[in-house]
Amino acid sequence: MAGEFALIEHLLRQTRANQATHPPVLGPGDDCALIQTSRPDLAWAVTTDMLVAGVHFLESDNPRDLGWKTLAVNLSDLAAMGAVPRYVTLAAAIHPADAADTSWLDAFFAGFIDCADTYGVALIGGDTTRGPRVFSVTAMGEVLANHALRRSGAQAGDDIWVSGTPGYATLGLQAKLNGVFLPPDVTAQAERALHHPVPRVSLGLGLNGLAHSAIDVSDGMLQDLGHIAQASGLDAMLSEGQLPPCPRGVDPGLWQFCLLGGGDDYELLFTAPVSARRDITGLGNSLALPLTRIGSMRRTAEAGTMTPSNVQVLDEAQKPMDLSRLRAGFDHFA
Repeated sequence: MAGEFALIEHLLRQTRANQATHPPVLGPGDDCALIQTSRPDLAWAVTTDMLVAGVHFLESDNPRDLGWKTLAVNLSDLAAMGAVPRYVTLAAAIHPADAADTSWLDAFFAGFIDCADTYGVALIGGDTTRGPRVFSVTAMGEVLANHALRRSGAQAGDDIWVSGTPGYATLGLQAKLNGVFLPPDVTAQAERALHHPVPRVSLGLGLNGLAHSAIDVSDGMLQDLGHIAQASGLDAMLSEGQLPPCPRGVDPGLWQFCLLGGGDDYELLFTAPVSARRDITGLGNSLALPLTRIGSMRRTAEAGTMTPSNVQVLDEAQKPMDLSRLRAGFDHFA
């Protein structure tokens, strides 16, 4: 098997014969599934994410930060669909020692509930078992069925936008694991991005009616933008000069790796028509959130294939940059 997404596709092929009594509005393959409600104009957006010790977080991570992040990464999927978060469930595998001395779990749940309260979400159930620390959240939100932001909605000629500054989370991880030196101000921003991501819920809601497609940056900007390109049957062309600049005091090569190939940022990548530029800029200003136009969607002879070439970065001479040294993004089985 060639990696995480090939494995997912292999498993999904086995489910396609499933004859559901109530088929979803949108099944697997996007940030959320969409399920019809009793109102024809309203759908439930549903997503599940799992965080595993040693894979997604370190045992030494601050438990309160981890509690926040465990929920925030799920709310980010709802944000990418333009949904209003409503309910979550939490399943947890925990060390027996955590059950005997609950101080670690108390801090974890304080962070989790802090995030839930911040975004008006109710914890409605879950499960517990013993084992290595694993946390799995299912999050549910409401969205107008015809306005959900799908990966497949991009159109040729759309601008490509990104919120905030992807790359800082991976920069923080590089500093933590490999001792990469960062200036103090960069260190502070990188640690916030890594441990306390902000799901862009208000942005996702504001993009309803403006954007054609969206995805959250969880596996790396090149890889996640590739999902939009493939689902929409298009290619994505980024402009090097429009990308968020390298922070002062950071190695440019490292920054390019973190910005384009890193992940764990939970910013939103989205596409929108040129006619929406003024409204999108105004939306960013109203949220005090930088929104950067970084490229455009195009139709080429081989558009829509999930290959390294379906997302390109053009230099100042409009020539494709060599991105071979960058990893394609986070892959659990690569």
